[in-house]
Amino acid sequence: MILSFEVKLALALALATFIFINVMFNVRFFAGTWKFFLDAASDLLEGVGKRNAHRYLERRKKEAITKGKENLISKYNTMVESAIIDFNWPLTLESFTTALGVSFVFLVFAVLLFMKSFTLSVAISISVFIVIITAFIMQSKSLKAAKLESIMDAEDIICPLAHEGVFVAIKKSLESDEYIDNSIRQYFVQFVNNCENNGYSFRQAMEILNKQLGPKFDNFAKKAITFEYNERKGMADIFMDVVDDNAILREINRKKDKTFRKMNRDFMLKTLIIVLFFLYALTVPEFKDFMIGTTAGKIINTILLSVVCMSFARCQALQGDLETGKENK
Repeated sequence: MILSFEVKLALALALATFIFINVMFNVRFFAGTWKFFLDAASDLLEGVGKRNAHRYLERRKKEAITKGKENLISKYNTMVESAIIDFNWPLTLESFTTALGVSFVFLVFAVLLFMKSFTLSVAISISVFIVIITAFIMQSKSLKAAKLESIMDAEDIICPLAHEGVFVAIKKSLESDEYIDNSIRQYFVQFVNNCENNGYSFRQAMEILNKQLGPKFDNFAKKAITFEYNERKGMADIFMDVVDDNAILREINRKKDKTFRKMNRDFMLKTLIIVLFFLYALTVPEFKDFMIGTTAGKIINTILLSVVCMSFARCQALQGDLETGKENK
């Protein structure tokens, strides 16, 4: 709609009058506007934070009373909480989910500016979010694998020294920075402090250490407690089983990593071929106009993008299934 000269003149005069009043009478119409929005945003964040804290407490109470059934929501909760721990983020499941929801809304509106279709924008945003979450999970798995390797290295150092006592073996392992990786070293230092300075029994300190290091440390922790309270001649040899198990686990992980790298390489190669073919096809003016300038073309682009994103997620999910299957055997 084109404004007439009279309307433009009236708007200009109104703006000039508004500025004149602000200057001459020292009116600060916008002085508190920025503060108002900051206060509103602060109140909103505080309200969301309180609600998330309430939801977190309610969920914990419910989990303590009843064991929930395994479903999509419970799998999501477990996955996100595990990843938050891996990344050491100061977040709860509820705050992460809230941030995820807000980010999704912004992404939908950002895509909407280009696609001019709300339905297609939602479809693309869902696909993109699936890729982001999948990459997030992949990084979490990578951190888990690094921590697992550090734990096995520590066990391989401590176990041969266990005949002198587990506590002594751990103290000796801490004498050099090269023996225990920095990512888990703090937990072993805390174990020693708990035994020497904080009044914990060996069992209590070991249980805390076991909780910090996770299920991989279960076998060593059980053997350590048994050895500490029921030590007999030659009993220290039970720790060499841990070293043997670590060697087997390393070989299994090596084969899995080789298989997974091949799967990822094949997927990336196929995706690259599709993208290059699509970019080459765009050099044809008629094809470019159809794929970018028409609704049908945008729908096809959305479907293609969704297929690639879903295939990537499926590839990573399959790797997770194979990993779980092998560990269960």
